[in-house]
Amino acid sequence: MALTSTGTLTDAARADGVGVAAFNVITLEHAEAVIMAAEAAALPVVLAISENAVKFRRGRLGPLAAACRVLAEEAAVPVALHLDHVESVELLRAAEGSGIGSVMFDASRLPYAQNVAATADAAAWAHERGITLEAELGEVGGKPGHPALDAHAPGARTDPAEAAAYVRATGVDALAVAVGSSHAMLDRTAALDHDLIARLRAAVDIPLVLHGSSGVPDAELRAAVAAGMTKINVGTALNIAYTGTLREHLAATPNRADPRPSLTAARESTATTITTLLRVITAKP
Repeated sequence: MALTSTGTLTDAARADGVGVAAFNVITLEHAEAVIMAAEAAALPVVLAISENAVKFRRGRLGPLAAACRVLAEEAAVPVALHLDHVESVELLRAAEGSGIGSVMFDASRLPYAQNVAATADAAAWAHERGITLEAELGEVGGKPGHPALDAHAPGARTDPAEAAAYVRATGVDALAVAVGSSHAMLDRTAALDHDLIARLRAAVDIPLVLHGSSGVPDAELRAAVAAGMTKINVGTALNIAYTGTLREHLAATPNRADPRPSLTAARESTATTITTLLRVITAKP
């Protein structure tokens, strides 16, 4: 399958009444696990690289993006590349020519007027280069380096009327909304506001994106897609499977120097987690 775009996948998912899954990757093994799982499930998928993942790679987007692009081009299912939670304009611009077809430009911590101005500029730049732009309105808590925010705190949720005005003012192609999830949750206890999701879906005619989905139970994910969510972002769930298996495998083989058996086990465990999530997110209501 050829490398595809996030917009192509979200358009098809909306038309079919299902979700499309985006998985955040940090290592090559993460990315390989995503492709293995997508091929096993015969489902399309989005490989997402966050700004924090780029920082981990010493500020260089190119090596991981290039590896993901090759994996996408050689995959047996459609795969899109996405750059996630970008606050740096320099990193946004590094997406050009990398195979990345969509960027989530995150100006959500700025005051509303500054968020609109920065996001509109980012969208205009991206559209000139055939890149679609996602943004966030409201605040999905749990981001690294940000104060903890209760997902149910006043002002945390995305307002439908404000969302409609924001989309008109910025020209973004997808909108991440705050509806009760939180980043980096280690347990699956988040309760989403499905009525709010439905009202947001009615207010804006672009794909809605759920961030912090690792903490959302399967039934809640299905209900979120049924209510109007299209792109479902998952990251921490992969890391739980990966690091948990790696820790167990290394502890069980203390005299082994070769890292490959442990990395293989971690990759396979992660792929199993991803396959399950893919089937939940893409199931028809």
